[in-house]
Amino acid sequence: MWIGRERPRKPDALDGGTFLDGQMLVAMPGMRDERFARSVIYLCAHSPEGAMGIVVNQPAAHVNFPDLLVQLDVIPKDERIHLPQSAGGVKVLRGGPVETGRGFVLHSADFFIQDSTLPIDDGFCLTATLDILRAMAAGSGPAFAMLALGYAGWAPGQLENEIQQNGWLHCPADPALVFEAEAGAKYDLALRKIGIDPGMLSAEAGHA
Repeated sequence: MWIGRERPRKPDALDGGTFLDGQMLVAMPGMRDERFARSVIYLCAHSPEGAMGIVVNQPAAHVNFPDLLVQLDVIPKDERIHLPQSAGGVKVLRGGPVETGRGFVLHSADFFIQDSTLPIDDGFCLTATLDILRAMAAGSGPAFAMLALGYAGWAPGQLENEIQQNGWLHCPADPALVFEAEAGAKYDLALRKIGIDPGMLSAEAGHA
């Protein structure tokens, strides 16, 4: 995954289509991989080298942000009750099946750490270092953020093939949908953003 000093150059097109980093992927009802059923993914990187994204509508079971801060030694256990309200409400998600023991913070673009934060698109950045967790615990982090455990990854050409086989729809990302909507509502909201009535969508529909 690309987190470093430079963001990879984004070519104009791949196999006749534009790259989709900064967009949302929405699983079709016929999604064969149960891990991604009814999933909404924010695509952080997409290039000839493959793709990487964060599932934004699957909460991590039995995990909360304050407890994770303690487990990672970001704060002492007795300081958990003194966290700013913004940190206490941070959602912890199952970001995907790859590197599930690693945390990735998807956040608004009002926060940036040199050499650590990857700017993705207007309103979205990704940071995967403890520094952002320390800032969030201190109340000086981004206005909007979610912590994802793991990510979704695709080999070169794999995502394009899945889209062609009607595995995914895609549309421009909406910060309000990604950061503020309830996890259980994001799938239907994303479909409506594309212009699709969730009740009318079939597994045979074409891709956007």
